[in-house]
Amino acid sequence: MHFLDQAKIYLKSGSGGPGAVSFRREKYIQYGGPDGGNGGKGGDIVFEAVEGLNTLIDFRYSQHFKAKRGSHGMGRDRTGAGAPDLVIQVPVGTQVLSEDKEEVLADFTEAGQKVVFLEGGIGGRGNASYKSSTNRAPRQHQPGEPGEEMWVWLRLKLLADVGLLGLPNAGKSTFINQVTNTKAKVGAYAFTTLVPKLGVVRHKGREFVLADIPGLIEGAADGAGIGDRFLGHIERCRVLIHLIDIAGDDPADAYQTVNAELDAYGAGLLDKPQLVVLNKLDLADKELGAAFADELLAAGAEKVFSISGATGEGVEELMDAVLSYLPERTATETKAAPVDDTEADEASDWSPL
Repeated sequence: MHFLDQAKIYLKSGSGGPGAVSFRREKYIQYGGPDGGNGGKGGDIVFEAVEGLNTLIDFRYSQHFKAKRGSHGMGRDRTGAGAPDLVIQVPVGTQVLSEDKEEVLADFTEAGQKVVFLEGGIGGRGNASYKSSTNRAPRQHQPGEPGEEMWVWLRLKLLADVGLLGLPNAGKSTFINQVTNTKAKVGAYAFTTLVPKLGVVRHKGREFVLADIPGLIEGAADGAGIGDRFLGHIERCRVLIHLIDIAGDDPADAYQTVNAELDAYGAGLLDKPQLVVLNKLDLADKELGAAFADELLAAGAEKVFSISGATGEGVEELMDAVLSYLPERTATETKAAPVDDTEADEASDWSPL
């Protein structure tokens, strides 16, 4: 399954049907008269958030959505049939943005949520509606109102309780494989994770959803590396886990680099609770780990956890800390399903259209 989190689409609601011009001509009725009915209403464009979708890939191949127009009015005062609404199904977490991406027009955060986005045109009046004591044989009618149209961007922000971030090669994929049922790609090189992924963590009788995003590097806000575009997927998270490679050159510098990118991105990410974690404890001794922890505390971290994503050491204490930031029953429990990224890790078509 290929992952796509942005797509540009064209929408057009249906036009109203034209009113009819008709006159009664019946053999045994002395006086005829206008009997043209009104046109039917055009179809609306409706967005609906549904479960079971984790990507916008369908919108890569189908980009134009046009609702049908209403039917013509007919004689004998028959109103034309209204056109059916065009319902567009999107994943939970999708936002609809204006063409310039400056305004959020709709935000879908719950399954089943529906929004009438563009209304269809009203049907035109038939000549029967123009009849009066002074205008007994009107031939006026209306063509029906045109539908609305616009280009919009769809942007998917995955719904998760906990976000996982760090520099490339910090061990995020190994960690999410350790604590969830996800099978993320692991490699001894940077950017093994190319697209975001979700996993469900089950700990002490509770469940929460963990989101992993590609690694950040210095200058990500300006487009360096994969950039910061995937940070949108952790905007809705309640708490962030910041993984730092204990075997890296300078863990304190790594901590500050990632936080600088969060600050440059904005959206309140730097204000979210952040659990700072020294990972790969199996590659260093305890004295070195304690020294690096002191450096991170001096750099601004409130508390530092030391774990090994490969062996599981220290993970239980970290999960206990995560639960303390989550309500007893989180919003995404039983709703979100883990994303199967076995194929997505190898995909390279995640960029917007």
